[in-house]
Amino acid sequence: MTDFNRNHATPFGDAAGRVDAAAAIDAGLRSHMLRIYNYMTVGLAITGFVALGVYMAAITTDPASAVMQYKGLQLTAFGQAIFFTWLRWVLAFAPVIMVFVFSASIERVAPAKAHVLFWVFSALMGASLSSIFLVYTHTSIVRVFFLTAASFGALSLYGYTTRRDMTAMGSFLFMGLIGILGASLINLFVQSSAMQFLISVVGVLVFAGLTAWDTQQLKNEYVYNLRAGGDVAERAAISGALRLYLDFINLFIMLLQLFGGNRE
Repeated sequence: MTDFNRNHATPFGDAAGRVDAAAAIDAGLRSHMLRIYNYMTVGLAITGFVALGVYMAAITTDPASAVMQYKGLQLTAFGQAIFFTWLRWVLAFAPVIMVFVFSASIERVAPAKAHVLFWVFSALMGASLSSIFLVYTHTSIVRVFFLTAASFGALSLYGYTTRRDMTAMGSFLFMGLIGILGASLINLFVQSSAMQFLISVVGVLVFAGLTAWDTQQLKNEYVYNLRAGGDVAERAAISGALRLYLDFINLFIMLLQLFGGNRE
């Protein structure tokens, strides 16, 4: 009788437990990915507002306060300094340096500090991207932004939902990224429009692939390593937001180089 009254686990109970565990993991994963996307979206908003703010501070409608003209725009002393002096290189490379600082410190800092680093990086990227308003028409910038948003959303959804293991694509995409960086550095001196077109086409393919790949990797990292939550998961969410943010920004830049309308 004693043995009969013991609560042995039944196959049905085991299955129910597995279903409950799977549901809990799925709910936690959705929450984790939503947090990543929210952080990324806030970062993009900061970038956009800073880019527009820097551009508006760089131009003027008052000819008396303008120090130079560029493609029909009247630039202030501030605009001349940040777009046409050595300061433009500071703006160009500051986000790159910030990425290395962020990546090197993310595992050691508190989540609150990681947030600050990400917001500061987003602002620096906005200042760096402010020059696109001098090169491309505002209409084409908006058009390409929405094209990027739609493409990014579809690619990230694919990376999240596909059952295909994309791990092997990582090394191939990384090699493509290194190739793009090397070719871009060379083209700074060569100034070849044909090479720039090729870089942009390859860049779109690489960052499209990275968007799907990074999304799947972030999903897998949560399932296998981050279910405990806490500061580790929060730092991982911020780091993941940075990865997807960089995919979005670079995809936007490559598409803008292909489809952006130049100012006359």
